[in-house]
Amino acid sequence: MVRKDLHTTQLGFQVIFFILCISLFNLSIGYGQTTFSVMDYGAKGDGQTDDTQAFVKAWTAVCGAIGGTPTLQIPSGTFLLKPLNFKGPCKANNIHIQVLGKIVAPSTVSAWGETVQVIVGCASKKLAAYGPGSIDGQGAPWWAQKKCERPRALLFNGCNDLTISGLSFINSPRAHVVINDCTGVSVSNIKIIAPEDSPNTDGIDLSGTTNAKIFDSSIGTGDDCIAINGGCSNVNITNIACGPGHGISIGSLGDSATDDSVEEVHVQFCNFTTTQNGARIKTVPGGTGFARKITYDHIWFDGTTKPIVIDQHYCNGAKVCAEKGKAIAVSDITFTNMQGTFSNDLAIKLDCDSTTGCKNIRMEQINLTPLEPTKEAPVVCNNAMGESISVTPPVPCLSSGYGSEGSHEEL
Repeated sequence: MVRKDLHTTQLGFQVIFFILCISLFNLSIGYGQTTFSVMDYGAKGDGQTDDTQAFVKAWTAVCGAIGGTPTLQIPSGTFLLKPLNFKGPCKANNIHIQVLGKIVAPSTVSAWGETVQVIVGCASKKLAAYGPGSIDGQGAPWWAQKKCERPRALLFNGCNDLTISGLSFINSPRAHVVINDCTGVSVSNIKIIAPEDSPNTDGIDLSGTTNAKIFDSSIGTGDDCIAINGGCSNVNITNIACGPGHGISIGSLGDSATDDSVEEVHVQFCNFTTTQNGARIKTVPGGTGFARKITYDHIWFDGTTKPIVIDQHYCNGAKVCAEKGKAIAVSDITFTNMQGTFSNDLAIKLDCDSTTGCKNIRMEQINLTPLEPTKEAPVVCNNAMGESISVTPPVPCLSSGYGSEGSHEEL
């Protein structure tokens, strides 16, 4: 879930679908749209036959088409794919991938072969991948091998004007949709499903991406429903149903003392149902950079364990994470119009670094109630500064005006 991880692993082995898009200048005038069905190139679509080479041949035809909007079509059926390489650059400026049927990965780890990677070199100014089909990563055998490097289901890298819509993603070995170093992204009406206990199966991971919209979708996984990693800015997330999962998270940022920056992320009109977290910002001690100008607005919680979290001592599961004298700067964070229930003793956690702290934290119109009577104070606030207006449970470390010192309660 860290940007460094994407760059270091993608060359070795990744994904059922790794989309590599490189913007080019206009190469030719359009000659009309042409559809290239994988069935015309030998695919069987019976769920048993290896259709990998048929997909390669169909992609070669799409990539070589001149002008218009060439479309790679995966019709109704079940298409078993092993790792393959779709190479570019392509000649058309606008390419579509239409998934009507179901793409499935091999059902065993060994069947993936030495390289678990599918590369599509689209080399077009615009790329659209749309449903109503599905991609099934058959991730259960991978989840059992928790220490192995597991592939992702779908990865877009370096794309401009990217659209993903109407697709379903099921049981990826790791993250389901990864969007890396892209500009101008629209993700809508997708569905992501994986068991609550499936490790690291993020729904959507963004890294190094600007001007992105994610909306009108349902995501239930074993990790973050959406993770916003370093290098992201101007990201708008609207009308997402999250659960199960670990919430909609910024980070983790600063792992291995890296420099990570995220700004202008806005999450609104989202529901969290029985998730571990809801609105969360997490940074690793020792990193540099910032997370700023982030808003969570009109959010509903139903049995969320920790609805609101800022954690500058994130250790990826470790219980003790020592400060290192520097941390990602967290500032200008707003939580407004949030209500619902929490299932643990902790409704709000603002655990900030003693050196850097969290500045300009604004909380307003928040009402969180426990599912069962809580035995301990439902709020933790360390080194946070800002204001709180009409918040239940009260956050005493935040005042009615900016600039007050946060309290130092122990976790």
